[in-house]
Amino acid sequence: MPKLDLDAIPQTNATGYPEQFAEPVKGRWYRRLAPATGLTDFAASHVVLKPGAWSSQRHWHNGEDEMLVMISGEAVLVEDDGEWVMRAGDIAVWPKGCTNGHHLRNDSDADCVFVALGGGKRCDTGGGYSDIDMLFTPDGRYTTKDGVNYPAKRIP
Repeated sequence: MPKLDLDAIPQTNATGYPEQFAEPVKGRWYRRLAPATGLTDFAASHVVLKPGAWSSQRHWHNGEDEMLVMISGEAVLVEDDGEWVMRAGDIAVWPKGCTNGHHLRNDSDADCVFVALGGGKRCDTGGGYSDIDMLFTPDGRYTTKDGVNYPAKRIP
């Protein structure tokens, strides 16, 4: 299966975020590429961000490397140290354990498209969020930073 038919892979804007943190990602539409193609050693998602949408809450992973490749459009990469415009062909990476919270924000008036790559479930040792009182655990829970469970589960 050398070339993917993206239209054959289901697209969703589902989020497991607790309700109070979900609004900014409602315009994030993604396809999980790895499960649909039999890939097991890493995760890959094809993501469309509608104008005004965020890719996620600003987050980091304890045990998972991440890479983002912009395909089309424009978005703002927001990190602890500042903001950078990302355009087609731009690449950003975050090594596992780096607590530099990051996400994309589509401030433009057009869709942007990117591919996100990571280690997937085998590397998921949890992580956290820079701007909100939330952590995620390897077993799929969201908790406050002092360990209280939110009534929500991460979507694999």
